[in-house]
Amino acid sequence: MTAIDEVRSKIERIDNEIIKLIAERTDLADDVLESKRQEHRAINDDTQNHVVLDRAANIATEKNLDSGAVKEIFEILIRMSIERQHELSGEGNLP
Repeated sequence: MTAIDEVRSKIERIDNEIIKLIAERTDLADDVLESKRQEHRAINDDTQNHVVLDRAANIATEKNLDSGAVKEIFEILIRMSIERQHELSGEGNLP
């Protein structure tokens, strides 16, 4: 195995772990939705969305990453969670 193949293998393992964590995060939508129902909250919580985005940007900055790009990733993650919550509530279009 060449040096580049070894690095690509490491990247593939990390990619698999990232996808596993995304699935784990998305699966929490059921718990979040239940809590929101109990507290009579809307599915989309702009205040919490901003908290998550700010936290992600701050961590990205600490890790010397492009905070704008990381915020974009987290915007997608938030959207996935909101879509899943709508699906679980019977309002969504996801399988």
